[in-house]
Amino acid sequence: MYCKMPFLSKTCEPADYRPVALTSHVMKVLERLVLAQLRPQVEVFLDPLLFAYQPLLGVDDAVTYLLQRAHMHLDVLSTIQPLLMGEKLRGMGVNGGLITWVIDYLTGRPQVVRLGSVLSEMVVSDVGAPQGTVLSPFLFTLYTTDFQYNAESCHLQKFSDDSAVVGCIGGGEEGEYRTLVDNFVEWSEHNHLRLNVSKTREMVIDFRRKKLPSQPVQIRGEVVEEVEDYKYLGVVIDNRLDWKANSEAVYKKGMSRLYFLRKLRSFNICSKMLELFYQSAVASTIFFAVVCWGSSIRASDSNRLNKIIRKAGSVLGFKLVSLESVMERRMLNKLLTIMDNDQHPLYQTVDRQRSIFSHRLLQLRCRRDRYRKSFLPHASTLFNNSNKLRSMTYSMSPCGFKYYTSYIKIGCSITRASEPLY
Repeated sequence: MYCKMPFLSKTCEPADYRPVALTSHVMKVLERLVLAQLRPQVEVFLDPLLFAYQPLLGVDDAVTYLLQRAHMHLDVLSTIQPLLMGEKLRGMGVNGGLITWVIDYLTGRPQVVRLGSVLSEMVVSDVGAPQGTVLSPFLFTLYTTDFQYNAESCHLQKFSDDSAVVGCIGGGEEGEYRTLVDNFVEWSEHNHLRLNVSKTREMVIDFRRKKLPSQPVQIRGEVVEEVEDYKYLGVVIDNRLDWKANSEAVYKKGMSRLYFLRKLRSFNICSKMLELFYQSAVASTIFFAVVCWGSSIRASDSNRLNKIIRKAGSVLGFKLVSLESVMERRMLNKLLTIMDNDQHPLYQTVDRQRSIFSHRLLQLRCRRDRYRKSFLPHASTLFNNSNKLRSMTYSMSPCGFKYYTSYIKIGCSITRASEPLY
């Protein structure tokens, strides 16, 4: 059975709802057993720039990696076809019995949609994977993993069905960037995936004094809209990299959640429940992906967010941890996670900074303040000043640097489908 869930704030038509599968607990347990057998067999084939549904990777890592590539340069869904899915799994060397089970899992699925008290007629689906199940996200990951691109000047990174093409343009040469976009579009069509051009945006980050007019990217004859800011995985990135738009969005969300916290107190809710609401609704909003932007925002924006935290503390009756403290703790933990995970996309970048004479990290060479305040340089400083440094021993590999002084283009696209799929 499927339950219609709205995925937009305002629902006006059936397309504004997203069907979510309601599978039994027994089925979910069975899917987890299959997933435990499937993941080890295909792990070597996974895209290293896929950040969704991977251990120790998430939104923070996806946004941080995108920004790190941008800063380094500037400083110098989808319809799963079961048979095609089976062919991809065979190419990865997956057990034949497991492939047969997956194909059977994706085909001949009876579906009934319930909206309120209304129940639809039953239809049988032979394409796609139901959203809301345990196995579907990982199957979509495997379905899209055969298209990978990670060069020095261009890369494609994915987070589930959200894809971002990042091009570091030097000397006005956009050929590789545009070729990558065209190849990605062609691959999507060949694999029965549909790019939603109406939701695709292009953002140009260019700090040159004399800016030349940009030629817009086209997908299937449709011009991709160029924007000044873009909401990527819940984080608003603007073409000035000053985080003003993101800080404003976080502030508005925090104030609206603070209103509900005050309302709960007016109902004489116990302090334990108030604290639980603060952590789950208020703090989760203010500190979301704070490792990506916390060290780069303006002092005025930081003061505004800390003011919300102080007001929430007065409602709860005790002092809460400040934005800077949470940011520094999470930054250090994220850096330690990267250093311990040799599969992380930023592992090699950090590994090159390890000193052979001490346990410290050599600072990245930053010529501009915006890069110096970004995650990796700031986290390295925190690491060198932390007590955890004393108990760690690392080796250093040879390092090399290349610097560029031009601009970057980011094309963000969303693959979506007409079926209840990932």
